[in-house]
Amino acid sequence: MMQPSAIDDERFMRAALAEAHAAYEDGDVPIGGVVVRAGRIIGRGRNQREKLSDPTAHAEIIAISAAAAEVGSWRLENCTLYVSLEPCAMCAGAIVLSRMDRLVFGAIDPKAGACVSLYQITSDSRLNHRVPHVAGVLGDECAALLRDFFAEQRAKGKK
Repeated sequence: MMQPSAIDDERFMRAALAEAHAAYEDGDVPIGGVVVRAGRIIGRGRNQREKLSDPTAHAEIIAISAAAAEVGSWRLENCTLYVSLEPCAMCAGAIVLSRMDRLVFGAIDPKAGACVSLYQITSDSRLNHRVPHVAGVLGDECAALLRDFFAEQRAKGKK
């Protein structure tokens, strides 16, 4: 797989951020993701836990499922997942299990991150697949969106 450039990483992270903004508008935690293969987005996802009343409706899970449906296989080889926040343990596990080639995320999640913060699931040598990652792509912008959302929620007496 040809490695994307930093310009590609920013371009696709902007697509993930667009999904995050859509989640924000829906009243869900603003996290978005896209799966890319050969320079083309093949799966999109945004947090929909509130909308679907589903604790597993994370951006990564939805994007991975959409990409798998697009390619007709659960194996997402030669794919990169771009997501606006460091994946949690559930999502990091799904990334490994999908055989993703690469992960790019924006903001670090010190409370629930499972790639670099609390755990290192995607690089754990005990697992049968590892997923190299790039952290911090548009990280400040991704973090600001989350901060704004939670400040708004607190002002409304929620979350």
